[in-house]
Amino acid sequence: MIRRETIASRMARTLSAIKAELHRRRHQSVGQQGRWLGSVVRGWLAYYAVPGNVSRLRRFRDEVSRLWLRTLRRRSQRHRWPWPRMKRLLLTYLPHAKVRHPYPDQRFRARIKAGAV
Repeated sequence: MIRRETIASRMARTLSAIKAELHRRRHQSVGQQGRWLGSVVRGWLAYYAVPGNVSRLRRFRDEVSRLWLRTLRRRSQRHRWPWPRMKRLLLTYLPHAKVRHPYPDQRFRARIKAGAV
């Protein structure tokens, strides 16, 4: 079986672009940042959520959440963002990493209707 996995350099490039954009959006409200990040992660999952790529999907979501936590903690000299609070934000704004596309043999299976010849 062919394994389809996201290329590490492509994922790193996307994460660095997200980090730069989070830096620019640092002073926005947490809700605005969360909605933006949610749309970015949903778009990534819509493209890369193929069978066999679950480990990279989880890693991408974990790295995005780590970058977001670091950005939120840098908003003041006293960070008040412990992991339990961050987990609530992640449940609210970021979708879970799961496979959203079927295997190719299930997607491209041709079916003949009865009596249609």
